[in-house]
Amino acid sequence: MNGWIEARLRERLDHVRARGLWRRHRTLNGPQTPEQVVDGRPVLAFCSNDYLGLAADPRVAAAASDGLGRYGLGAGAAHLVNGHTRAHAALEEALAAFTGRPRALLFSTGYMANLGVLQTLVGRHDTVFEDRLNHASLIDAARLAGCRTRRYRHADPVHLARRLREQRTETARLVITDGVFSMDGDLAPLPELAHTARRYGAWLMVDDAHGLGVLGRHGGGSCGHFGLGMDDVPVLMGTLGKAFGTAGAFVAGSETLVEGLTQFARTYVYTTAMPATLAAAALAAVGIATRETWRREHLAALIARLGAGLERIGLSRPPGASPIQPIVLGDTGRAIAAAARLLEHGLLVPAIRPPTVPEGTARLRITLSARHTEAQVDRLVETLDRVLARMPPEHTDLNPPGGRTTR
Repeated sequence: MNGWIEARLRERLDHVRARGLWRRHRTLNGPQTPEQVVDGRPVLAFCSNDYLGLAADPRVAAAASDGLGRYGLGAGAAHLVNGHTRAHAALEEALAAFTGRPRALLFSTGYMANLGVLQTLVGRHDTVFEDRLNHASLIDAARLAGCRTRRYRHADPVHLARRLREQRTETARLVITDGVFSMDGDLAPLPELAHTARRYGAWLMVDDAHGLGVLGRHGGGSCGHFGLGMDDVPVLMGTLGKAFGTAGAFVAGSETLVEGLTQFARTYVYTTAMPATLAAAALAAVGIATRETWRREHLAALIARLGAGLERIGLSRPPGASPIQPIVLGDTGRAIAAAARLLEHGLLVPAIRPPTVPEGTARLRITLSARHTEAQVDRLVETLDRVLARMPPEHTDLNPPGGRTTR
């Protein structure tokens, strides 16, 4: 039987290699900053989720060091045994305040948070309504919860309303969506989704991994951007590994929601708590993100500058005001080749291919950080202009110079 499994894996591996979809690790030597050394060569990176530039902030590192001295490294147990420290409690209190909700609950990753929420809130007789471009963790969470699922067209509240009308039941109904979609960078129409969910007696859950800390005047994310509160979005999931520059995730909401997750979410109950030193670092990062509004202002200015530059060289300005700024090239080979040629010029911009994005929508996925400078953004635009101008419109080379491919 083991021979069958290995043969099947080899067949799948050969398939992705032949289609130019092979993925390789890159090895970063040093901190997460725009100027990096990757695979032994200096590059200017436009691919990090470190949106506010906090991953290498010395104050966050100092908080982690202090937490290491106070608590040691490993948590040693699950939260409900004796792995929940004062650092964890303080971080949960800060995240609840940051999101304007009564309580927050920490999870080790965003994937585990989404799994825990859906496994707790819905079962096989319930229905989840999901945006067709939701993050993989939301899609998998709905599948593993064993509930019925109905997809609605991307960012289309009218189609969602039709789905809700078609599926009238007396059981639980949950609408789930990204706040900022990770591959396109566009925002979900949360006010319309919230109104539609309320109208049909459903709850709305927002995965705001890419919005929290970045959008809204005070960094409140997609909900803050639209001025929505807990009555509009009862379930809010956020991550700590993006704008807050650390790692982990949380769910914020009502007392009943958080206590229900504490008691019933298997991905919370049956796993070791995140290290307290990480919680201490995240607490410092949340404080910095709250106080230093210039980070969001500078990031917004860079996004506008990049958009204007792309239009100047004949490319479409990406939708939305998030740091995720994709350039859709369509053909997989063209995207791979463009990324390889940018790397030859010292710029690290990943090519995103199927199955991460739909067929025919391969792209360069640019992400900006508050640590980037205007000059670095200008260099990116100028290099893109040179690289794309020298490529044939329907380039299909799946083996770019050097034989390296990107994600």
